[in-house]
Amino acid sequence: MSYDQKQIAIIGAGASGMMAGIYASLNGGKVTIFEKNDRVGKKLAITGKGRCNVTNDCENEEFLKNVISNPKFLYASISNFNTSDTKAFFENIGIPLKTERGRRVFPVSDNAHDIVNGLKKACLDYGCTIKNEKVLDILIKENQVKGIKTSRKEYDFDSVIVATGGISYPQTGSDGDGFLFAKRLGIEVSNLVPSLVPLETYECVSSMMGLSLKNVTLSVKNKENGKIVFSEMGEMLFTHFGISGPLVLSASCHMKDMKSDKYSVSIDFKPALDQKTLDKRILNDFSEQKNKDFQNSLGKLLPAKIIPYIIKESQIPPDSKVNSITKEQRHDLVNVIKGLTLNIKGFRPIREAIITQGGISVKEIKPSTMESKKYKGLFFCGEVIDVDAYTGGYNLQIAFSTGVLAGASACM
Repeated sequence: MSYDQKQIAIIGAGASGMMAGIYASLNGGKVTIFEKNDRVGKKLAITGKGRCNVTNDCENEEFLKNVISNPKFLYASISNFNTSDTKAFFENIGIPLKTERGRRVFPVSDNAHDIVNGLKKACLDYGCTIKNEKVLDILIKENQVKGIKTSRKEYDFDSVIVATGGISYPQTGSDGDGFLFAKRLGIEVSNLVPSLVPLETYECVSSMMGLSLKNVTLSVKNKENGKIVFSEMGEMLFTHFGISGPLVLSASCHMKDMKSDKYSVSIDFKPALDQKTLDKRILNDFSEQKNKDFQNSLGKLLPAKIIPYIIKESQIPPDSKVNSITKEQRHDLVNVIKGLTLNIKGFRPIREAIITQGGISVKEIKPSTMESKKYKGLFFCGEVIDVDAYTGGYNLQIAFSTGVLAGASACM
């Protein structure tokens, strides 16, 4: 070990922390990673429903379009270590990857633990030390990092990288430590809210609980100004409390300053059919079953679990004979199928969110290095920073890109 080898502490052994450790070691640093959990990568191990969507196979420009908060801040980090670099990294450490629908990249094994174990092994192979200790404070003297204080002792370090994550899934250790460190140091932390999170509705939709729908269009309206803030086609799920699934998680990112009754969602169950074509389809179905009750006539058009709710919303008596339904009633039915409206009560609790929106203000961090503008030797990476993106591998890529840049910069 050379006399001037930089001593680097990393707080948090998640996706960004382990990647920071690897690249700090590769750049000549002597790295110690502090993890308060009994094992590394607890949150990483449950991402992508346990499959771990490591990145998205897209170019930098497209990637930044999928970043919701502060995309410009990430330009330097994604240019330095992009999605192709992430794929190459995992292939090089012996974890083959595959690309699925929506350009989502997963390990071939479909096992997130392979990613966690691969990162941990790489950390150890490159010389990182991993300590199972809770960091209590960052030690600063004359606006420069001097070390850290843990539950066991004080340590001297040249640089400290904060990679503590957000406050979603607190059972995995993401309980806001990094934000406490920042606030003690007078570093601005923007408002913390859940993102990529299910939504609670005022309407009771529990009768449809468990119903998963594909190829529907979900639109979100801000009722205060009448503007549509999100509209996309994809997959969603009804739950006991409201709605969830990929479409809903993406929609939640656009629902700013959430409060009760500010937003409504509209679901188009047949986006491939315009109203006129859908009416013809319904007429055709009705003609084949003229003597049936209305409640038994929609089986070819809609999933069984949703039919009672659609009938209720159409206000057509369920025991009406199909041949007695008027043109106006059909019009009402078409409107419901093309635009079922649900009023949003609020987000589910932040512990159920995939990520945290908000965090260390990007105004406090140098985007070219991830170093604090106020304190020399203090770096931030991953979800602790106020950057977040849609679901689809983008948020893990942010963790990897900012981790790599922080790790390399901490050695300079």
